[in-house]
Amino acid sequence: MNKPKVVKDYDKLDEAILEQIKLNYPYGFEKNLITFKNAAGKFITALPFESEEKYYLVRMTRVEAQEIIDDDDDYDDAGNLRDEVKEEYEEKHDDISIDSEEVQGIANDGEDPTDDL
Repeated sequence: MNKPKVVKDYDKLDEAILEQIKLNYPYGFEKNLITFKNAAGKFITALPFESEEKYYLVRMTRVEAQEIIDDDDDYDDAGNLRDEVKEEYEEKHDDISIDSEEVQGIANDGEDPTDDL
C-alpha cells in the first residue's frame, strides 16, 4: 500500500506528529534533510518522516533545522532530545511507533536465523 505524500511546513504540523518526529530524530534534523524537486521544478529541502498513515516531507532549510532545535526546549544545548522528554513521548506514542533500538536488537541478536532450518 502506498501512503499519501504530504509536503508541509514544520510549524503547521499537529503536536502528535511533531512529537513522533522528535522521537525519530533525537539528535536534530539538519543531517537528515533531503533535497527534491517540487512540481514547479524548484529544489526543496525537507525532513522525511513516515507515520502509519502518511509519508511527510517537512519543508525546512538547514538554517531553519538548526533554529528549530536551538529554540525547542525539548532539546538540550547540544541539540539532543532530553531524556525525560524522550521517555514521555515514547510512553505517549508507544502504540504508534517501535523503538528503532528494539528493532535493531531483534535483528542483531547475534543468532543465525538459518540455524533452525
